[in-house]
Amino acid sequence: MAVDGEVVRAVGEADEPGWEVDPDDEWGVAVITTVGRQLRLRREAVGMRVCDFARAVGYGEDLVYKVEAGKRIARREYLERADEVLGAGGLLAAAWEDVKRVRYPRRVRELAKLEAQAVEIGVYESISVNGLLQTPEHARALFEAWQPAYSEETLERVLAARMARQSVFDRSPAPALSFVLEEAALRRRVGDTMVCRRQLERLLEVGRLRNVTLQVMPTSSGAHPGLSGRIEILKFADGTAMGRSDGAYNGRPTSDPKQLRILELRYGTIRAQALPPAETLTFIEHVLGET
Repeated sequence: MAVDGEVVRAVGEADEPGWEVDPDDEWGVAVITTVGRQLRLRREAVGMRVCDFARAVGYGEDLVYKVEAGKRIARREYLERADEVLGAGGLLAAAWEDVKRVRYPRRVRELAKLEAQAVEIGVYESISVNGLLQTPEHARALFEAWQPAYSEETLERVLAARMARQSVFDRSPAPALSFVLEEAALRRRVGDTMVCRRQLERLLEVGRLRNVTLQVMPTSSGAHPGLSGRIEILKFADGTAMGRSDGAYNGRPTSDPKQLRILELRYGTIRAQALPPAETLTFIEHVLGET
């Protein structure tokens, strides 16, 4: 809210915007350290103490110290408010262009980059709803069940990262997306009844998109090549491809043509055994009716 033109936020330290920096992410650490130094030098140049700056931007002193020390990743609104308070003429706000590239964990950034470049994505998911298809509530329930438990701050960070990957649905031209989910993933109770219903409704929504092929593998279908775990295949505009499977090549990504052919054979066999798209939507509607 605004009081006499000043932004005031009634938040505790644990709720303040920002994320902890992954110490193993060297590039991310370098970016956040540089941005923090710029913020500190600008604040000192105008002769503003940390306590006064914190009050002016509407965040806690602890957060200000951590951001300036490169220990926390500032969110966009923090940088924009700091820019206004320090009269930086847009220079601090512009730092968001660098910060947003490292705000998520490195592994997720690398995956999101590949997904953003792919013209075709095929995924078989053996035990859960794929992350690209999850609602925020479903994803949160999964992260809350993780052990060892995430801190609230880390949970918010990984949740935001997972949801950001779903920008793949907004791309133009749209990539061709194919998903095969096990029936058990639909019936597993993740969250309360409303969370389960919204997840099923989301699957129906996505399954009706023209660039998406969604299939369910019924439990009654018997053995198939995906029982050893997830399979992912990404194809790119230049004709190259990348694949990964939990049950092959130690789960590592591969672009080797021979290994890719094996993964494509397995994925093709899985798709052939799964319910056709139209029957899949009817099946999901039936599960929704039982929920």
